[in-house]
Amino acid sequence: MKKEELGTSFCNHLLSLDTLNDYLFYYRKAVNYDRINFERLAVKRNLGLQPFFNSLNIFHKIKPFKSNHILIDSSVVEIGKKDELNDSELIDLQYILRFIKPWKKGPFTLFDTPLDSEWRSDLKWQRIEKSIGSLSGKRIADIGSNNGYFLFRMAASCPELVIGFEPVIKHWCTFSFLQSFAQVPSIHFEPLGVESLVAFDNFFHTVFCLGILYHHPDPHKILTIIYKSLQKRGKVIIDCQGIEGEESSCFFPGKRYAGAKGVWYLPTLPALFHWLSRAGFKKIECFYNEKLSSDEQRPSVWAPIKSLNDFLLSGNDSLTVEGYLAPRRFYVLAEKV
Repeated sequence: MKKEELGTSFCNHLLSLDTLNDYLFYYRKAVNYDRINFERLAVKRNLGLQPFFNSLNIFHKIKPFKSNHILIDSSVVEIGKKDELNDSELIDLQYILRFIKPWKKGPFTLFDTPLDSEWRSDLKWQRIEKSIGSLSGKRIADIGSNNGYFLFRMAASCPELVIGFEPVIKHWCTFSFLQSFAQVPSIHFEPLGVESLVAFDNFFHTVFCLGILYHHPDPHKILTIIYKSLQKRGKVIIDCQGIEGEESSCFFPGKRYAGAKGVWYLPTLPALFHWLSRAGFKKIECFYNEKLSSDEQRPSVWAPIKSLNDFLLSGNDSLTVEGYLAPRRFYVLAEKV
């Protein structure tokens, strides 16, 4: 196989642009279908530029099949049982799971292999699930889906459609690998960013934007795009990292914040409310406001990386190693009236 074809065979079936098998073809009159396909094609053309492109075929070592064991309504998303794979496939599975490391979101259990992730995403979902009402029959967007943990959890509520938007190709491949055995019919994944929601005007009932806003230089633009993508009375659920304060202000850190690059604006809660209000949202309410804890973000066997505690000041966890205020998490619900 030629070098430029090594990764393509795994990805071609994911971006085949085959309308007969494209879930969005059913909604083609409700969305800008031509624009979406144009953006999908651009992703496909740029696959060869990905640094790990020539390794993508490892995901093809185990042929897809629908497992008889799928559990998506509990803290650990479980897919498959060990006895569904032969000895060779079990060896290949461990190789693939290690290739994916670090597992940032989870937890999962895949064919009886427990995958403890850096983030206890189940804790976040427990808080959110109590406050959002029913997702049954809804069209849902999840912005920044990573490996799709939240997509599986959302699917347990029997929505009409769940679409994850995530431009990082490795995350897309990880989700596609998991979904090749889960085959949950309501969930789908687009390797596109939040900007692609402009093709979904007045389409979604609910949009999740979890851990995204502070990574963008223009959060107001992102919220405006989300607002336009929602139907009337549609809801957005925001999880935003921020800082403590009673004034409406934002902190603009240097090149790193708590060790992380790409952090732009960290709002106080009043500032986050103003962002949402100026984007057009009403009925804004905060249902969680707490300091980020190592109970929720920490290294693990499947994520052997530096994590939260490594980036808080030793002896004073109210400050980051850069001397900034330590992060808080704000969970906010707002409505398009």
